[in-house]
Amino acid sequence: MRRQDRAIEKLDALLADGRFPINSRLPPERKLTLDLGLSRSALREGLEVLEAQGRIWRHVGRGTYVGNRPMEAPASLSIISSQSSPTEMLEVRLLIEPLLARLAALRATDADIRHMQHLLERSEAARDPKTWELWDGRLHRMVAEAAHNRLLLSLFDAFNAMRSHQTWGQLRQEALTPERREAYCRHHRAYVAAIAKRDPPKAEEVMRRHIEAVRDGLLEVANRTG
Repeated sequence: MRRQDRAIEKLDALLADGRFPINSRLPPERKLTLDLGLSRSALREGLEVLEAQGRIWRHVGRGTYVGNRPMEAPASLSIISSQSSPTEMLEVRLLIEPLLARLAALRATDADIRHMQHLLERSEAARDPKTWELWDGRLHRMVAEAAHNRLLLSLFDAFNAMRSHQTWGQLRQEALTPERREAYCRHHRAYVAAIAKRDPPKAEEVMRRHIEAVRDGLLEVANRTG
């Protein structure tokens, strides 16, 4: 078993035993390494995966907390997303995410931008496609959060929930070639830079080109295997 998998297994058990409910703070890393019998590097790898999954979140200077910082999507919207096709979801992404990027360039706080840059670095440092996908999802959601529109964020959460569906996930993995992943990273850098520069038209344009590229890659695979 890889050390990262072992760390995730131990952290899963820690979160499942009820000692640390949602919104509670986990012990410091030094204590966790002793309690779980892990090295500091293995623990950090495991925590990074849990953070990318939205199961924990970190507040610089205060510690690591259980749960996902952002609010969850309303149940009714989650039901709609579960009954929608990948093509429908991509159409909605193409409508909404460029708008979210434009609003983020207008409204993002300095802290929002720093967090985007952090997630961008994590995604580019990912060692495998599955981990990259997790950080990719967190980055896109951070852009949605930075738009500071609760209704649009709820809509984003509804269609983003499809990322966890097995069929949709398999399609994404097949479409994520090394060349596409490199291109998507370039897109990420470009729209984060546009948001940081407070350039709404550029942020909207780059996000639209990014979603179009994702759509084209997924539909190419779907048509080939369908």
